[in-house]
Amino acid sequence: MEEKKERRKSKRTDLESTLLVKRLDSDTQEEVDVDIMNVSKTGIGFYCSERLEIGAVYNASLTLWTKEVIQAFIEIVRIEKLEDTYEYGGLFIGMPEAELQKIDTYNMVVEAENKK
Repeated sequence: MEEKKERRKSKRTDLESTLLVKRLDSDTQEEVDVDIMNVSKTGIGFYCSERLEIGAVYNASLTLWTKEVIQAFIEIVRIEKLEDTYEYGGLFIGMPEAELQKIDTYNMVVEAENKK
């Protein structure tokens, strides 16, 4: 069995949070809850029971461990159908560097705690 090659540019860390997404290229403003698997400076992995579209860009409100909310645009780049939900991979688009640094700081804190 061939191992999957790691293609991520940044280390990903689990984040206990949820986010709300709204599709940008549609008139519908429906919000859907998702469960975040992991997050990095470049993207996010999450589960969602709703069917989102690959290539679509969504406006997301990401709640960090500090309870601070970051607004982000996420482009869906990967979808995997699971038994009762979907697993998604998304890239952050146009997120300000200051916001990316907050995610990077979180990853460093988690990594340090895991080494204890």
